[in-house]
Amino acid sequence: MIRAVVFDVGECLVDETREYGTWADWLDIPRHTFAAMFGAVIAQGRDYRGVFQEFRPGFDLYEQRDARAAAGQPESFDETDLYADVRPALSALRGAGLWLGIAGIQTVRAGGILRSLFTGDVDLIGTSDDWGASKPDPLFFARVAEVVPFAAEEILYVGDRVDNDLRPAVAAGMQTALIRRGPWGTIQWQTAEARDLPTFRIESLAELVEQIGQFNERVR
Repeated sequence: MIRAVVFDVGECLVDETREYGTWADWLDIPRHTFAAMFGAVIAQGRDYRGVFQEFRPGFDLYEQRDARAAAGQPESFDETDLYADVRPALSALRGAGLWLGIAGIQTVRAGGILRSLFTGDVDLIGTSDDWGASKPDPLFFARVAEVVPFAAEEILYVGDRVDNDLRPAVAAGMQTALIRRGPWGTIQWQTAEARDLPTFRIESLAELVEQIGQFNERVR
């Protein structure tokens, strides 16, 4: 049975369109050019940070995050950046008695924003900076398994990426849901792993309550 649902952050809960647009602005690159290169890098199976190297060889993302903050332009997101299905889905899943968590590759700053948005809506918020491990490192999913009060096979990890979300979560013994949105979810959707690995393939978080209910009925 699935007793807990843990969500990735970027392109699962948070629409990152605005944030990546601000990176294009910071680099003084047209947004459509930055977005096109972003998609090309993902389609090639490369780390997304390679996008920055294409425009600024030697670019250090961590240093530039600090530079943006010092310039009064820190990376940020707020309620307006949440996908429209997030709040209703969390409410429905909570109403169905499921334990809920959020765990993604996020900075300390982003972790604080997540807590301001979701404390009271979920049981746990954890980030890569909190745990000293980043996806797809198996240690990240070991941390998830440690903090969720259920067995790994009772955890559903919901994400938009085959490489960072599904593959390592399945290796950790978890159930998975792949959501089709954002650059990774769209580009990877028709791949063999995207078809074969996830427990569920969804177009909206609103589908989770019914999918989980049907899954639990089958395995009872």
